Amino acid sequence: MSPRFTPQARDQFLGVLAYIAAQDEIAAAALLLRVERALQRLTRFPYSGRRIPEFPRESTREVVIRPYRLFYEIASDGVWISAVWHSAQRPAPPPSGGAQLET
Repeated sequence: MSPRFTPQARDQFLGVLAYIAAQDEIAAAALLLRVERALQRLTRFPYSGRRIPEFPRESTREVVIRPYRLFYEIASDGVWISAVWHSAQRPAPPPSGGAQLET
């Protein structure tokens, strides 16, 4: 099953793409391709992302697609992208009990 975005993460990712596309549509398309490849890898290897260095004891993992970080959870129904942040942002601790996953 392909990774899915929570509504919040989807909004964050679409906002990133819109911001980049306003400056450079080719760069936005390149970022989208890099993210799609990373998500394909997560489909086959969900544990391939690293634990978040700031919160190593949490179950949330991340995939880094410079300069962005995609935070995700592995759930019984697949992989859920829970947040998309620029690497200059400092992440808040994940909510206890995992991300609120919605379809």
